[in-house]
Amino acid sequence: MSEELYPLKFEPIYQYRLWGGRRLAHLLSKPLPKDEPVGEAWLLSDRKDHASKVTDGSLKGKTITELMQKYPMEIMGKNRGHVERFPLLLKFLDCHEVLSVQVHPSDDQTDYIPKGDTGKTEAWVVLETADDSIIYSGLKKGTTKEDVIAAIKNNSVSEKLHRFIPKIDDAVFIQSGTVHTLGGAVVFEVQENSDVTFRLYDWDRKDPKTGKLRELQVEKAIACIDYNQVEIGPIIPVKSAEVENAELLFDNEHFKLWRIESEKQVAVGFKDEPVILVCIKGSGIMNYQNKDYSISKGEVMLLPAIVGQLELRPNSKIRLLQIAIPNMNGIRKS
Repeated sequence: MSEELYPLKFEPIYQYRLWGGRRLAHLLSKPLPKDEPVGEAWLLSDRKDHASKVTDGSLKGKTITELMQKYPMEIMGKNRGHVERFPLLLKFLDCHEVLSVQVHPSDDQTDYIPKGDTGKTEAWVVLETADDSIIYSGLKKGTTKEDVIAAIKNNSVSEKLHRFIPKIDDAVFIQSGTVHTLGGAVVFEVQENSDVTFRLYDWDRKDPKTGKLRELQVEKAIACIDYNQVEIGPIIPVKSAEVENAELLFDNEHFKLWRIESEKQVAVGFKDEPVILVCIKGSGIMNYQNKDYSISKGEVMLLPAIVGQLELRPNSKIRLLQIAIPNMNGIRKS
């Protein structure tokens, strides 16, 4: 029955990464695993190996995978029938050290994508920086495939990449095929629901857990590079016409993302489509069917399509990221 669905919060899934740190403890209330670098908190994940669980209400303990199977129409609304699993994966990243230089395939590079997965376009919103913050995004203009192969041989890949020093609130769009990496920052990441990453270079470092170098996938990475993705910098936010007190950061075939900042009541969500809210600062309350639902810093909430639009009452100033899924007619199933 559809009335069982309500605004759903999920428990973060922490992931060990050798490049991670301990800064996600500032963002999330769930304690970090002891004494190891945590690189990622998966906030909403519909993957076989890591499925997000509801934290409260009558559906507590149910996974997003189970809910998508039982309530596809109620969750996906106008996009029902186009996907079998939730199409986005949301994360916080604590990039204490620089990640590997990597690239993700596009949806049409099917030879490089495992069955049941997709390509991977993603985007970042910078939440914290440090003295050593750096983003590498895209190649330097004029860089060829031959240049990249030569740079791999003499360990100078980073010299072929565009780089900039990020600031808090910077928003960066990483189209599939873009060579990229980052370090010294905490970011929110939204991406296609895919875990396909090809490492081009990993700074010759060893994983302290294994004592070994991490595996590279150089040939696949080179095959997936889009050599037109050059000198990618922060996007310029646009004041939103459809969402109040918001600026539109990303708008592409996979996701739309707004940053909402408000001290007064503000509408969130849309009719007949799912929306995800990620609270970056402050807290607030929404009422749905005569029950209050709260959201506070570090929490993620899925508003199923059937919930529609709600009024959010901030307790003081609140800052939210609101993510929607564009109309998926014509997009192949994952």
